[in-house]
Amino acid sequence: MKLFRILFLNLLFAFSLITVNASADDFSDKKEVKKFIKEMVKKHKFNKQYLDKLFSSAKMYDSILEAIARPAEGKPWYQYRPIFVTKRRTQGGINFWKKNAEALARAEKTYGVPQEIIVAIIGVETRYGKHAGSYPVFDSLATLAFGYPPRATFFRGELKHFLLMTREENFEAGKLLGSYAGAMGMPQFISSSFRHYAVDFDGDGKRDLWNNPTDAIGSVANYFRKHHWKRGQPVTHKVEVHGKKHPKLITKSLKPSHTQLELLVNGVILPVRIDEKLKGKLLKLKTEKDPEFWVAWNNFYVITRYNHSALYSMAVFQLSQKIKQGYLKL
Repeated sequence: MKLFRILFLNLLFAFSLITVNASADDFSDKKEVKKFIKEMVKKHKFNKQYLDKLFSSAKMYDSILEAIARPAEGKPWYQYRPIFVTKRRTQGGINFWKKNAEALARAEKTYGVPQEIIVAIIGVETRYGKHAGSYPVFDSLATLAFGYPPRATFFRGELKHFLLMTREENFEAGKLLGSYAGAMGMPQFISSSFRHYAVDFDGDGKRDLWNNPTDAIGSVANYFRKHHWKRGQPVTHKVEVHGKKHPKLITKSLKPSHTQLELLVNGVILPVRIDEKLKGKLLKLKTEKDPEFWVAWNNFYVITRYNHSALYSMAVFQLSQKIKQGYLKL
């Protein structure tokens, strides 16, 4: 009986996938899609026939729904770090820096963001533009907006931004490629980020994050400045802890909220003197042996605005330091 039930459930799951694939070629019959189109026509003056055509030609991807259900950030630090902090990605960053030295220096001067941080972001996101995604962005966003209920509201908002972006930039909505989550170009900006933070850093009249590293560099730097990166301030420090009080400082919030006196009183030992005004956030990273403890400052928090994960931000920071060390040796 138990075996029969397992076989029945497997067949039911397989049938559900077949059903999704069978109806994947057309969103137009979905009630939520019709409502979305009506809203875009009424509020943003889109042509209904144009939107009907986009949705009728879009496909729902099972692989997208599977990928968003198992993000890399679910791994412990000792498994997450080796994905991004590698010799190959470090050398790629050094090469990217060499090729784009002028743009990176100008971005740091203009926006106050260190060159190595900009390079590391692009390295972590797309291996310096080599892996920027192969999904049609419209299809990705439509799949998640109307096929992934846990975050449907967010992705419908991004789909709206995408359509507005393509109209504003004179892009062909059906031809732009990106990640399974609809992130685009070398820095993997989502649609709302493109509209708010992308810049034409080389002055050619276009904001091109797919093929123009200069625009990508300037856009990443502008993103961090707009999220309150502070020039010259530290990012994070590895620390030692003692006693039994420090665990209460480790919370889900990523925002630095503890004064240095609070850190000290609770057993956190900082390795260097820091501006007393800076507040920190204690992080505990899981390794194969004893855990690592770090104090993250405002600029670390700014990196988490790019991807709301302490693991992501730590990978960016550590990769940036390796790239900088290698570049300065040239």
